Amino acid sequence: MSKANILVRGGLFFDGAGSKAAPRDVLIEGGKIREISERPIPPAEGTEMIDATGCWVTPGFIDIHTHYDGEVEALPALPESLRHGVTTVFLGSCSLAVAMGTAEDLADQFTRVEGIPRDRLLEILSAKKTWDGYPAYVDHFDRVPLGPNVTSFVGYSAVRSCVMGLERSLTAGENPTREEMGRITSLVEEGLDAGCLGVSTNTLYWDKMGGERFNSRCLPCTYATWGEMAEIVQIARRRGRVYQTIPNISTKYELLFVAFLSAGFFVRKALKTSLVSMMDIRSNRQIYRVLQALGFVFNRLMGGNFRYQALPTPFDLYADGMDLVVFEEFGAGAASLHLQYDPAARKTLINEPSYRSWFKRQWMNPFLPKVFHRNFGMASVLDCPDSTVVGMSFAEIAKTRGQHAVDTFLDLVSEHGTKLRWYTMMGNDRKDVLGSILNTPSAMVGFSDAGAHLRNMAYYNFALRMLKLVQDTRLAGHPIMPLEKAVWKLTGELADWFGIDAGHLEVGRRADLVVIDPSKLDDSLEAIHEEPVVALGGYRRLVRRNDDTVRAVVINGKIACERGAFRPEVGREQGYGQFLRAASA
Repeated sequence: MSKANILVRGGLFFDGAGSKAAPRDVLIEGGKIREISERPIPPAEGTEMIDATGCWVTPGFIDIHTHYDGEVEALPALPESLRHGVTTVFLGSCSLAVAMGTAEDLADQFTRVEGIPRDRLLEILSAKKTWDGYPAYVDHFDRVPLGPNVTSFVGYSAVRSCVMGLERSLTAGENPTREEMGRITSLVEEGLDAGCLGVSTNTLYWDKMGGERFNSRCLPCTYATWGEMAEIVQIARRRGRVYQTIPNISTKYELLFVAFLSAGFFVRKALKTSLVSMMDIRSNRQIYRVLQALGFVFNRLMGGNFRYQALPTPFDLYADGMDLVVFEEFGAGAASLHLQYDPAARKTLINEPSYRSWFKRQWMNPFLPKVFHRNFGMASVLDCPDSTVVGMSFAEIAKTRGQHAVDTFLDLVSEHGTKLRWYTMMGNDRKDVLGSILNTPSAMVGFSDAGAHLRNMAYYNFALRMLKLVQDTRLAGHPIMPLEKAVWKLTGELADWFGIDAGHLEVGRRADLVVIDPSKLDDSLEAIHEEPVVALGGYRRLVRRNDDTVRAVVINGKIACERGAFRPEVGREQGYGQFLRAASA
């Protein structure tokens, strides 16, 4: 289908650069913006009209942290992001990527840590993966009928395991030989030559392997020495690309090492570093202040260039039984998750007195580092075969039973397994603090984890929820930031820092834009439900969705979605999006 002319009429226009919003008409021809006018533009014959009266017209939103790497091959429209105005998504996060390696090795690396059904991901990769290496991986997107645009990092776990072999890459003390290190650096350079944004790593020990061969080992790049990691990082520095990483957030000290890597000290090139994550977590209400201070010191005083990814919404989690990644951060929880493929053995373990004692000691130990708040008074049952406990917190249930809350939780998991559905709020629950985080110069909007933790999280509409937060505080008389700045932080700031052609509405540039009805930035954005995903075998994904909010989504000059209804060819006959190569590639 050729790209028809489109006229977006009468909307409040945001350019993505932070300029003052004003009513404008926008004319799109041949996939690019032809004219932006404060006067009405007369439509030519055959022009498609989008009436944006009373609406906002913004650049398409950018999601800098997803795990769509497998899903995009089976469901290239990526409808849950597209329908919410996301027109560009980043792949290859957290050291995980599918550019190289066998389908089985990649499925084992992705599924446990990211909460993706292994059998479905393995089936998708086995059927779809015809490439090996980043040049072929990037080129294959020319043949994928994409919804949004995509771009990617070079995932270091994938590279390391491919060169060393998966078993050696998962063995403590096994380091790449000099010949292997040469091959590793060559593959990273290939990825950057192909247009990838940079390289991603992960040293968080509670991100574990799935599958049965190496179940519960950490991800491959976790076993890399700091010397090995520094060699990879220097490639990104030299090439002016981004280093994305998750340090060990439980112990905190690795954050300082990463900050020193980023710092230029005014004598060398600063390393662009995207760090997971800045958040107001309930387990430590002061940590965001420490991160803000470190960001100031290393960026302003030591010549650094690092940014924290910041989720612009409350951080809440849903769980089925014990299947939740936060239990990985302490040994007793990880021991239960190790038995994910053997529910009977897990039940036996949970009922052992020695295990319960171990779990309780770690759960209550105030000196063990933690991200999860470990407070069963802040976790409530949503669904359970025993209806008498629904709507109560585990602490409340324990009180009625006359037992410790840990025993109550373990009893319910033992009895009902994954049929026990519960909820907790992890953080970002204070609007004023969330506003402070979003205004922090070293913070960037990100960390949606779209495509991962399908039963646990639902942040696909993060951009709309951030705009609602900004509008609500503005209407209440204490705005956290101007609307123009909010749009910039969701679009132009991200595109410019990562070096991709996106995030701006300017004459001559590619037309990726969203038309938003601000009257529909309401509480319906918070409503959550479960959506079966046919491409994932009917696996039920958590989503928040309000299709009345986004009037239209335009990608590369073509209307892809209107009020949640997709054009028939989206994700089927043709691609709307494309692979966006880093600007210096």
